[in-house]
Amino acid sequence: MKQLLDLDTFSKTLSDKGYNSYFHTQSAYPGKLKGSISEYLEACSSGKEHLPKGDLILTGYLQWAGDERPSVQCNSWVKHENGTFDLSKMEVKKNDRFGNILKHSELLNLSVETAPKANEAISMVSETEKQKNPIGQRRFRL
Repeated sequence: MKQLLDLDTFSKTLSDKGYNSYFHTQSAYPGKLKGSISEYLEACSSGKEHLPKGDLILTGYLQWAGDERPSVQCNSWVKHENGTFDLSKMEVKKNDRFGNILKHSELLNLSVETAPKANEAISMVSETEKQKNPIGQRRFRL
């Protein structure tokens, strides 16, 4: 059984894993992880928004180097029950400068504890550079 965490513990655990950039909650409410979720929940309690029947969706960039370079985007599905939170799914995509998906990775049945660190998530969709083998380059000479 997964343990659901309060917002402070949830955001601190993910921030410790490197997810400390800016996010959007439900495609709106930009801000750091805790601030974005808090602002969305305030809007729900004031009647501006309605809580979804499923999970909350957090969207953010794990790696951004400008419009001309590829970027790594992370979409997280967050289970929300009575003020407690936990991750249920994460999708990591590497997009080129035009928005086309270069590589995609989807992680299911997650929790905050089993979620990869941000740099591990980036490496899942990054190309590994081919190492040059100095031995393979040598030719046998007669």
